[in-house]
Amino acid sequence: MTRRTLLYIRWGVFIAAGVLLYIRLTHKVGMHYPWWLWRNNGEPAPWGALAIVVFLMGVNWGIEAWKWRCLVRPVQQVDVLRAFTATLAGTTIGLITPNRVGEFAGRVLFLDPEHRVQGSFATLLGSIAQFVVTLLLGGIALTFNHYLQFSSAEPSAAWNVVVWSAFLIGCAAVFLFFSPGAFARLLVAIPWLKRYERHAHVLDTYTRQELVRVFLLSLLRYAVFTLQFAIVLVAVAGVEMAEALMAVPVVFLLTTLVPTMALTELGVRGSVATTFIAGDDMGIMVSTALIWFINLVVPAAVGGLILLVARIRTSEQAT
Repeated sequence: MTRRTLLYIRWGVFIAAGVLLYIRLTHKVGMHYPWWLWRNNGEPAPWGALAIVVFLMGVNWGIEAWKWRCLVRPVQQVDVLRAFTATLAGTTIGLITPNRVGEFAGRVLFLDPEHRVQGSFATLLGSIAQFVVTLLLGGIALTFNHYLQFSSAEPSAAWNVVVWSAFLIGCAAVFLFFSPGAFARLLVAIPWLKRYERHAHVLDTYTRQELVRVFLLSLLRYAVFTLQFAIVLVAVAGVEMAEALMAVPVVFLLTTLVPTMALTELGVRGSVATTFIAGDDMGIMVSTALIWFINLVVPAAVGGLILLVARIRTSEQAT
């Protein structure tokens, strides 16, 4: 990749992310409109709760940066600051890709060119870890709500399909994460990934102890952003904390399983939240928009600036 090509990519990502954020923040189902309606109802802004949630946003992405640094250690040593900036830059590219799958591309740009393919496989393992945690805890919460909701009635067939699908996908994801060698062989079985077989072997280098550490960091990060959402639901929508903590994992699970883009993610998440969380629908929509804004929009905006100004090596430069 030449420096000119990289420059075009960086500006393209920055402009695309800016346009998407503008549309999302000004559209009626975006951030501005539900907040405006909610405030016009005379509701006080929960500044104290929002300050805590903003602080936890830094903790959230700090844990993710720590996890990514652990994962790429067999590939390249990365200092704490570069890991954090790479993680934020990844959120910007993730913003313009389905289900934010492009986050890895923004991160591996901060590795040396000769390490980026291996770094991509290592980063993918971290995404699998977070996916496993989301499926496991979301599946537990979904199962609990399943039996609670239908304690005196027969559950619907559709509900059974969702519960068992989450369970089966969760089992497969756990196996792939804790068997990275098998995961590597599965990936290189895909024809267009076959040529990267040599790089995929980085997944064979992780010990069980390292995988457990990454899993625990994913679990800790999940606890942080679940607590964030629950705090906002309590402060804005008047939801009981226990109910919020039980419902939020279900929202995360279902929105993870539904393919979304930046233009539709907030609407999908809001619809799921109002379906599974009992309370004021407007307050729940505002809570969902606030969490989306704090946890994604703010980091993506900062990451976009980082992509423009950070020193990123290309294959043209001397090693």
